[in-house]
Amino acid sequence: MATSTTSQHGMGSAKEAAAGGLTVFAAVMLFISGSMGFCRGLMAVLKDNVFLRTPDYTFEFDLTAWGWIHMVLGAVAVAVSFGLFVAMKWARILGVILAVLILIGNFLSIPYYPFWSLTLIAINALVIWGLCVVKRDTLY
Repeated sequence: MATSTTSQHGMGSAKEAAAGGLTVFAAVMLFISGSMGFCRGLMAVLKDNVFLRTPDYTFEFDLTAWGWIHMVLGAVAVAVSFGLFVAMKWARILGVILAVLILIGNFLSIPYYPFWSLTLIAINALVIWGLCVVKRDTLY
């Protein structure tokens, strides 16, 4: 009888540890994505010459506009990552929404900086996975 209680308790703590580990993983990745996005936006606002010029792009914006979009999303992502580090439920929900917005923003800006856009798309896909894969009963 004592063995089954111990094994159930051990299994519950293992699930909680896995859920906590994925949340920390997502928080770190969101922090990295937000920091990189902010730096990318700053480069665009300062009109750095690392961005490609693509004529006749369907989703063409001014480089400064793209820069401000990435700076704002990046700053908010860094703030939300701190909420994830302390396991706030609002940060988990906002983290998924923000990762989707950053992913879409990077998809739309692939022609301007392809390698960095694809890298941030992959990082944000991992953030979404890390925040969504944990079952509800193992959270908080």
